[in-house]
Amino acid sequence: MTFDHGVLFFLVEMVGTVAFALSGAMLAIQRGLDLFGVVFLGVATAIGGGILRDLLLGQVPPQAFLNSVYFLASAAASLLVFAAALLNRRRGRTDLPVNSALLNVFDAAGLGIFSVIGVQHTVAAGFGENLFFCVFLGMTTGVGGGMLRDVLSHSTPAVLRKHVYALASLAGAVCYYLLQDLFPAASIAVSVLLVIVLRVLASRYRWTLPRIQPPDA
Repeated sequence: MTFDHGVLFFLVEMVGTVAFALSGAMLAIQRGLDLFGVVFLGVATAIGGGILRDLLLGQVPPQAFLNSVYFLASAAASLLVFAAALLNRRRGRTDLPVNSALLNVFDAAGLGIFSVIGVQHTVAAGFGENLFFCVFLGMTTGVGGGMLRDVLSHSTPAVLRKHVYALASLAGAVCYYLLQDLFPAASIAVSVLLVIVLRVLASRYRWTLPRIQPPDA
């Protein structure tokens, strides 16, 4: 049975877009932002990495500005999160439909999917023989949206502090690059799952890279 690679990658990219939008919107609610802030942060998280990737590939304007489906999907997901939080408050509940574990899962899913998509776009642009460039843009696509989200929400970017965040993206990008020709469809699932598992385990067991604590810590 054959399948359309273009349709497959589009569907995967849409899932990643929604996952990252949800993580951005959830963080915005935790930070107490208004409706516009929630939608803006959700959209920025969802399309930020792709915009950075396209700019580095010399593809201007970036795809996110040429196809409104990415903006619409991320905005709709962000509005859904805001509506759920608002409904909770109107029912008299003080807690939000947001927690660290759920935020981590959506963030990990978006990270894995966009790491794979970044490699795929780089290969499609004609740089398939350049392992470094493919993997670098895969990781850049994966962490770019999250970095923008953290900066806009006044947080130190997760890629600089969080448990093996960039390394998980790097592992997923390398995995997909090596398996893409052997198992075209399965390589996507395997690579994304690898990133999610690494992120969840790192969060659960507090895996971190060595760091030097400042004197006043």
